[in-house]
Parts: sequence; C-alpha cells; structure tokens
Amino acid sequence: MAIKNAEYEVILIAPYDEYSERLSEEFEYHDIYMNNKGTNPKEDIKTIIDFYKLYKEIKPDVVLHYTIKPNIYGTIACGLLGIKTINNIAGLGTLFIKQNFVTKIAKLLYKYSQNKANKIFFQNRDDFEMFTSEGLVEKAKCDILPGSGVDTGKFIPVEVEKEDNIFRFLLIARMLWDKGIGEYVEAAKIIKQKYQNVEFLLLGAVGVDNPTAISKEQIDKWVSERIVKYLGITDDVKNEISKINCIILPSYYREGTPRVLLEAAAMEKPIITTDNVGCKDVVDDGVNGYLCEVKNSKDLADKMEKMLKLSEEERIKMGKKAREKIVKKFDEKIVINKYLEVIKEFESKS
Repeated sequence: MAIKNAEYEVILIAPYDEYSERLSEEFEYHDIYMNNKGTNPKEDIKTIIDFYKLYKEIKPDVVLHYTIKPNIYGTIACGLLGIKTINNIAGLGTLFIKQNFVTKIAKLLYKYSQNKANKIFFQNRDDFEMFTSEGLVEKAKCDILPGSGVDTGKFIPVEVEKEDNIFRFLLIARMLWDKGIGEYVEAAKIIKQKYQNVEFLLLGAVGVDNPTAISKEQIDKWVSERIVKYLGITDDVKNEISKINCIILPSYYREGTPRVLLEAAAMEKPIITTDNVGCKDVVDDGVNGYLCEVKNSKDLADKMEKMLKLSEEERIKMGKKAREKIVKKFDEKIVINKYLEVIKEFESKS
C-alpha cells in the first residue's frame, strides 16, 4: 500500500487463496499457479512460461519478487523480457537445513536467476553472508532488510486484565517439527513437573503441505495429555499475543526474521528463541529475552524457568527493551523506504 500511496501503479500476482478477493478490491490482481513445494521440472518450466506470459502482457517497469519460486522463476522470466527486478530472500526454509542434492540444485538455480536480478534483499546477515561467500549473488547489488518489518503503530502494548495467576507461554507458527514444536512440548513437560500455574499454548495451522508437518492427531494427543493447549488459527494474532506473558519460538528452520517475534516484541512481550539464523537477530540475550540452544529441550526449559523466576518488574523491563529494539531497528518504515529508494533509483536511470 505504501508503494501505491507513493503514486505508483501496483499490480499483484499470486496463487489464488482466501485473501485474493480482498486484495483485488484494492489492486489489479492476477492469479498464477505454483506448486510451492514441488520439484517437478515440467511444472517449474510451466511456471517460468506463465510468469513470462503475464509479464509480457502487463509490461511492468519493475517486479518485486518474494519467496523462492517467484525469486527464481519470475526473475528468469524478467531476464528474458528485460524487466528490472527486486528480490526478497526471506529465509531459506527446510531446503537449506540438510545440505543434500536438492539443496545443490537450488543453489545452482539461485546463482543463475539472481545474476539477472537488479537488487536482492536478504532478511538476515547469515543468509547474506552465505549467498555472497559462495558466489551465488553479486555482493554489490545486495542489501539486508530488518525482516519484513512490523507496523509499530498497530502492534503496541495492550494491557489485559488477567482473572487468574497463570503464566502463559505462547508459540505461534505453522505446526512443523522444524519450528521446534517437539522441543517446546518436551520443555513444557519439564516445567510442569516443577510449576503448577503455567500454561503452554500453540497457535498456527496444522497439516500444512510440508515434509516436517505435525499431524492433527499428534497435536490432539498432546492436548489430551494436558501438556499444551491448541488455539487453532486466527486472523487476529495481536489479540492472542496480548493475553500471554512470554512468546516462544525454538525454531531450527532457516528463518528470515520471524514476523511473530517482531510483532510480540513490539507489544512489549519478552522472547525466548533459538540461537539460530534470523531468530537470534531479534533477541539480545538477557536484555529483551533469552536465547536457547537449537534442538535442546532441556536448555529451552532452563530459559523458561529463568523467565518464570524473574520478578514482574524485571519482565516488564525486558518487554520495554524489546519494543525499543523493534522501533529502532525493525519498523516496517525502514523496509518500505529501502524499496522506494531502489525504485526511485531505477526511475532516475530510465
């Protein structure tokens, strides 16, 4: 919307979903088919052709790509048509956790496609360093964004009167093993043996199309054992964050910069997350939260206990430090301005 408000015409291209109708009320919208998790070469060639046909019809001056397949296949199509591109590499996901044959193919595709890009944004320094050190991208045309940014005017501290004395931890994510859900559950078991008034909440989609997806049956089992409470999914994540004491994300997924951590920190919630790519950028250990070891439920439980042992005043101070960091380094205005600067630079050279 900020680009539109800067008096540019904005056209959206994305696979159709439940949000498409809403978006088409504000913008010109085009549907495109993409098998986001598929590795079928025939499907991927068709995706390149579909991007090519759409871009040839629309004739954009600049294309802003986001997520792996648009970044790769959309950029190849733009290269064939001589269209400028700005790519956002927002984390590398499951594909880069285990270095295998598919990872090697992905790196070759990134190297070939990003050579045709005009500007490449990364959402954390680790991904930037990996891509530049391995020669997958040209360092001169890269920059680092503070994640996707967060609207610090929308995500603000909200005081909610609690009717009980329960301390609530909340993990918001797609229900994937790679997000550290298993470690969260194991840590919850450890804490529940020592503390009574503690709840462990889960919020996010179950049964998603991902190799590390957790089944609904597994979630139901944890719920029936009274280890966690599952809240389902919501469009009002702000409301759920407002009710809790601490946000948790023990992820070992190749994150960009997790939006949920930014939103919770902007609402003055202390954080416990892994010393992992993307996640660690949001937390100054011991200042606005704690960092725990990757895939270590015992260390996660230790950090949870440290949080529980803090006084209310100490947790409030952590929360305020969390928001201070977000306002200073992760406000979405920083992201928007970087995009607008590049677009204006392209304009001046055309």
